[in-house]
Amino acid sequence: MYNTVAEARHLVSEMVPGLQAVSGVDKVICPPFTDLLAVRALLEGTDIGLGAQNMYWEVSGAFTGEISPPMLAELCQYVILGHSERRLYFAETDENVNRKVHAAQAHGLTPIVCVGETLEENEAGRTAEVVARQLQHGLRGLDMSSVGTGDVSRMLVIAYEPVWAIGTGRAATAEGANAVIALAIRPLLAEMFGDAVAQAIRVLYGGSVKASNAAEFFQQPEIDGALVGGACLKISEFIPIVQAAASK
Repeated sequence: MYNTVAEARHLVSEMVPGLQAVSGVDKVICPPFTDLLAVRALLEGTDIGLGAQNMYWEVSGAFTGEISPPMLAELCQYVILGHSERRLYFAETDENVNRKVHAAQAHGLTPIVCVGETLEENEAGRTAEVVARQLQHGLRGLDMSSVGTGDVSRMLVIAYEPVWAIGTGRAATAEGANAVIALAIRPLLAEMFGDAVAQAIRVLYGGSVKASNAAEFFQQPEIDGALVGGACLKISEFIPIVQAAASK
């Protein structure tokens, strides 16, 4: 929840040249709802994608304050779903995430589905259990059988974001994050959708990613990219992260 329309215009206009100079990587900006239209105008003619930070699953109705899939589909291509802050502060459940995932795909939006454990769950050795539950319930009922591997990235993106590492400055180790993806996330995706689809689904890491540690994460074989939080508000941080991803 950062940046007024004027602030977003200034930040993105300053950021676009640096992002455009980096090739070989998908770049997506996900501003608040109020900034989407202004940022969309600034991104026209570029290869930079646009996403929203959340949405409701109904097409329309008496749901005051909510934003529907068709409303977003006019403006952007991606939507973040199940972010830990949505789960923590707004009582978002795995079942709600599942409804949103289905609604996003039905309207041509690519869901970026977030999963991750709290510090208490991590210290109790429950990381794999928690992540598996969030994936199983959050992706329940998805049919990826008819999706070619080349199209998988447009159907679904997963972001592993350990809650204890978000905004704390305490990032997971690159090896630790890679292990969670390799031992818990990919195998479950393979069980649900088949090995070929599981390998084609991009899995991002999120949680205190910054310019100084991004390369460490991108060097890991199972980490396909990053879901960047606070660092995306600073050009001096975000551009080097994108450059590090392009060097993967």
